[in-house]
Amino acid sequence: MATLEIKNLHASVNDIEILKGINLTIKGGETHAIMGPNGTGKSTLASVIMGHPRYSVTQGTITLDGADVLSMSTDERARAGLFLGMQAPAEVPGVTNSDFIKTAINAKREDGSSVPLFKFIREYDKAVQDLKMREDLPHRFLNDGFSGGEKKRNEILQMRMLKPSIAILDEIDSGLDVDALKVVGENVTGMKNDDLGLLLITHYQRLLDYITADNVHVMMQGKIVKSGGSDLMETIDQDGYDWIKEELGIEDEKVVPDEDEEPVLLESCATKEATK
Repeated sequence: MATLEIKNLHASVNDIEILKGINLTIKGGETHAIMGPNGTGKSTLASVIMGHPRYSVTQGTITLDGADVLSMSTDERARAGLFLGMQAPAEVPGVTNSDFIKTAINAKREDGSSVPLFKFIREYDKAVQDLKMREDLPHRFLNDGFSGGEKKRNEILQMRMLKPSIAILDEIDSGLDVDALKVVGENVTGMKNDDLGLLLITHYQRLLDYITADNVHVMMQGKIVKSGGSDLMETIDQDGYDWIKEELGIEDEKVVPDEDEEPVLLESCATKEATK
C-alpha cells in the first residue's frame, strides 16, 4: 500500500509564493478531493508533486513510501508510481497513442523486459471499449486533433494502462458533457482498490457524484483550510465558499505585481498571471 506524504509544502513561481504550507497524506485505497476557488493553488500543487520545472519548492517535503520525491526527476516520479491526469493534455503529432502507452509501460517494468504484445493489445482494446473511444485510437497521434472530452478520456485510459499507485486527476471533469463525465467517473471508480490512492482536484460536486471521495479538502490562499467528508462537499455545492471565509476570517488575498499595475485577485487566477 503506497503512501504519499506532503508536509509544510511551500512553492513559488516567478518569486510569487503560491503554496503556503500544504499538509496532506494520501494512502492506497483512499480517495481525496481538493476543492476551492479559482487561483488558490490547486493545479500548482499537482504540478509541484509531478516536478514541473516552472515551480520552485522553497520549503517542506514530499515523500512516496518514505522516498524523497523532490529529489526525483519527473520521469523517475512516474516510474515510482505517481500519475497526473492533466487539465490540458498536450498534443504530440507523430507519436501514436499505442506506442506512447506501450513505451511508458515498458519504462516502468523493473526487469527491463517489454510487455507481452498480446496482453497489451487485449488490455488496451478493453480500455478503449470501456471508455467508449474510437476504435482507431491506437493508430491516432497522441491527442492530436482530439476534442476536449477525448483528451480527458485518453488521460484515464493512460491511467488504467499504467496502473499507478498514486493518481492525481487535475480537473478531469472540465469540458466533459454529462455522458462523458459518467463514463470517466465509472472507469475511475472501477480502478479503485487498496493499491491505488486518488487525489481529485475539482470545482464541482458533479464529479464526486460518480467518484466517491473519502476526504474532502478546501484550499484557499495556498493552504488547506478545512477538511471533512461528503457533507462538506454538499454544503459547498449549495452555499459556495463565502461561509468558510467568514468562519475562518479569510479575506481575498491580493497579489500586486507592480505599483503601476492593477491588483490581481487570486480568485481571478493569479497563479496563471504569475506564470506568464
